[in-house]
Amino acid sequence: MQIFITGASGWIGSAVVPELINAGHQVLGLARSDSAAAAITVAGGEVLRGGLDDLDTLRAGAAGSDGVIHLAYVHDFSRADDAAKVDGSAITALGAALLDSGKPLVIASGTPMIPGRAATERDDPAWAGPMAARAENARAALALAARGVRSSVVRLPRSVHGDGDLHGFIPRLVGLARESGVSGYVGDGSSRWPAVHAKDAARLFRLALEAAPAGSVLHAVGDEGVAVRDFAGVIGRRLGLPAASRPAEDFGFLGALLGVDMSASSTLTRELMGWQAVQPGLLADLEQGHYFA
Repeated sequence: MQIFITGASGWIGSAVVPELINAGHQVLGLARSDSAAAAITVAGGEVLRGGLDDLDTLRAGAAGSDGVIHLAYVHDFSRADDAAKVDGSAITALGAALLDSGKPLVIASGTPMIPGRAATERDDPAWAGPMAARAENARAALALAARGVRSSVVRLPRSVHGDGDLHGFIPRLVGLARESGVSGYVGDGSSRWPAVHAKDAARLFRLALEAAPAGSVLHAVGDEGVAVRDFAGVIGRRLGLPAASRPAEDFGFLGALLGVDMSASSTLTRELMGWQAVQPGLLADLEQGHYFA
């Protein structure tokens, strides 16, 4: 199949593109910049020039392909409302091009935070703020299942880790530790983050594209929950720094996330799709050293 991918040159996309090509698919990647176009070409894909706000381009890319994976998102916390609006318009455009075709549309979203237990694929909490808009975008994508689109949502955990992760939360924490001289956590550090290796996440995106039933919600979760103090401890040891509790405000926007227990399960995804995480977990990946090179 020819698959149209937004975000093909990004962190997740850089794992999804080779996963698809190695499985025999062809890739058409959306690229706004020359550097993004070059990365897609080097990976073996074809390039469609444009951005998420080029709705005619999105419709053309989707209409001319056998399926769509939507990964791109404007990760700018200073304009989160605008980012959600752009994402919603992009999903609407992609979906319109696939109506009544039976073709797959797979979009990326995030695992929910459920107090006191691991979030499951069946949980659909009432989000607040900009996250509410992104959750509504995911619901809109799933609603396309009733209009002849084999739509599904792959929820990603807080950490999608691996060699080459330069802008995720873990590199940010490594940078903050270097700046402050302490590898910090909030409170007693018992809050847990779910995590997955980028290659395992890429395989789930491919499986969703190929076989997920219409309207499926899937969790790309390898580690159900890693205590913040545990990965802070590895970061500190690898950098030769102490690990200690720090005020939430020392972490900027990450402070609110570090203090919240947000574990997530992938049990239903494994049962439905036959998917298993086989790459190193977060702590083992940190021990490999590439985050500290």
